[in-house]
Amino acid sequence: MNYHKLLMSAAGVSLLMGCNATTGTSDDNESIIEKPDFKSSSRVFSVEALEALGRVGSPVVSPDDSTILFSISYESVEQNKSNADLYVMPVNGGEPTRITRTKKSESNGEWIEDGKRIAFLSSESGTPQVWVMDSDGEHRVQLSNVEQGVEGFKISPDGQKIVMIATIKFNRTAQDVYPDLPKANARIIDDLMYKHWDEWVTAVPHPFIADLDLKTNTISDVKDIMSDEPYEAPMRPFGGIESLAWSPDSKKLIYVSRKKTGKDYAVSTNSDLYCYDLENGNTENLTEGMMGYDTNPAYSPDGSMVAWLSMEHDGYESDKNRIFIMNLANGEKRDLTANWDYHADSFAWAPDSKSIYFLAPKGGVVPVFNVSVETAEVNTVVEGECDYAALAPLSDGSLITMAHSLTAPNDLYKVEATGELKRLTEVNSDIFAQVDMPKVEKKLVPTTDGKEMTTWVVYPPDFDATKKYPAILYCQGGPQSAVSQFWSYRWNLALMASQGYIVIAPNRRGLPGFGTEWNAQISGDYGGQNMRDYLSAVDYMKKESYVDGDHIGAVGASYGGFSVYWLAGHHEGRFACLIAHAGIFNLESQYLETEEMWFANWDLGGPFWDPRNSTAQRTYATSPHRFVDKWTAPILVTHGEYDFRILSSQGQMAFNAAVLRGIPAEMVIFPDENHWILKPQNAVLWQRVFFRWLDKWLK
Repeated sequence: MNYHKLLMSAAGVSLLMGCNATTGTSDDNESIIEKPDFKSSSRVFSVEALEALGRVGSPVVSPDDSTILFSISYESVEQNKSNADLYVMPVNGGEPTRITRTKKSESNGEWIEDGKRIAFLSSESGTPQVWVMDSDGEHRVQLSNVEQGVEGFKISPDGQKIVMIATIKFNRTAQDVYPDLPKANARIIDDLMYKHWDEWVTAVPHPFIADLDLKTNTISDVKDIMSDEPYEAPMRPFGGIESLAWSPDSKKLIYVSRKKTGKDYAVSTNSDLYCYDLENGNTENLTEGMMGYDTNPAYSPDGSMVAWLSMEHDGYESDKNRIFIMNLANGEKRDLTANWDYHADSFAWAPDSKSIYFLAPKGGVVPVFNVSVETAEVNTVVEGECDYAALAPLSDGSLITMAHSLTAPNDLYKVEATGELKRLTEVNSDIFAQVDMPKVEKKLVPTTDGKEMTTWVVYPPDFDATKKYPAILYCQGGPQSAVSQFWSYRWNLALMASQGYIVIAPNRRGLPGFGTEWNAQISGDYGGQNMRDYLSAVDYMKKESYVDGDHIGAVGASYGGFSVYWLAGHHEGRFACLIAHAGIFNLESQYLETEEMWFANWDLGGPFWDPRNSTAQRTYATSPHRFVDKWTAPILVTHGEYDFRILSSQGQMAFNAAVLRGIPAEMVIFPDENHWILKPQNAVLWQRVFFRWLDKWLK
């Protein structure tokens, strides 16, 4: 531990010394990625149409509540990358104005100086740095010059301080141990968490606070407020700028950290909120004794309270996310959602500090809710057959948000104080005018234990009930991720249906939106009720005259990939083909291959070597690799080699097993992808292989 501290102390100083104002230059060999000129002659929603869509980023409202700042990104398949630019528009609607047009993306946009200027991140000078510009996009100036780049930032309310997320060195190299071997290439490892999701852990993020002078556009006196601490803040892999919160008086900063390393980190989800006092340098743990994830801190606008998301149990990453508040005058903590049986995803304070807006899956959609600070009463603000995805409350009681559905990506909306919903953007209207989109229907499917399961069914465009259509069972990942009205650029149900398939998407056991009991049931029961739920949905839809019962496929990624592997040995002829991406094939191998041991311990029940652990033994007895002898359906396996969550060896084992059994099989390995397929050309290739396989066996 002391060795790590010495490394970080030295690295932290050299990392951020000399932050100053500079101007950046772009690579002249690159071209600016613009909105693609998409043309369709077939009216089919295709892979090319999907890739051409503009992707709208979360809105940020100006201090005077008059203007929305947001981003739109486009992908270039030719350049094999994407680019985001910033836009502004009036809160009541109007034509968006593009204020950046560069070869590098702008992100993390933030209003400063009472809305006169905007701060943002850009890689224009080579690495992500903090920049500022006028609110019309003019007079761009680079503020930071951090060697490894800035991952996120927040400027204090008084405009005199800035906190930046940057990385410091962690873990030894061969040269640290043996300096006389400068060309040795090895990792020397003596504890767990040496890899995480898609990277070998050689650095961890820390919050750095600095003085900011917006008149001279300079940053100075940079300080790592976790100096000599070998911990992450924010937490990998998903933690970002939402993990940091300035107090309204700019005198304190709250950050999120799980102050553990190695094995202790690998088996625990116990993160806490730490409050750093800028005046005396002291740090206080605000959530000591609260044992689960504590994340997303936010001060109330009047500065009297702090709210955050909190899970109860250590080691359970999909526990109910509660909305907690703390009275800063007396330290009292309250769970505002104690009597509300759903999982909160994100929240935002109302400007008057009397209530909190939040998003939560419920009944297969994600509405906007509001909870009173005084009474803890929860009310629905707006809901529909869609998912809301952002919260930017205004002082007049209205709200700027985003919404998407199974047939439409994000656009901006305004929810008036009266509840009236007003659409503000139609970023992709030109593309959707050229294609015919599927229809979506909600069905309540009876389950084997006498319950009803919300299932989304997506029908091909121009659906004709007198015809027969091949079908696809969509198996969700997570395993506790909602099958709501989600829009995905990888697992897009509208794209699947547009190729002539009926898509069946059940909210099987283990998904949020139907109460904590429904959500929690899957843990320790991987091969149990949730799999029977899938089969119930297939059998229910097979009764429809328009479903071709002889040509049904099953597809899924991550836990969905596990589901496909499990169903391969138990479907009893229901499926004509299968596709598994990044799936778990051998649960015993997975227990020792994965990095986040808290997940394996909670969901699998524990290690496979403990014969006294009945839950674990039941789990491993249902591992898909034990039922390869019953495989009959052709299977496509895909995986990324940078997937450290579920190693690509899992997919390779499944493919090898299928070939050895004489099952028609194909495998696609992506050497430069992680748990997801992210690069545009890889994404197009994956979709082409995906539909080629389905068409071969289902049509």
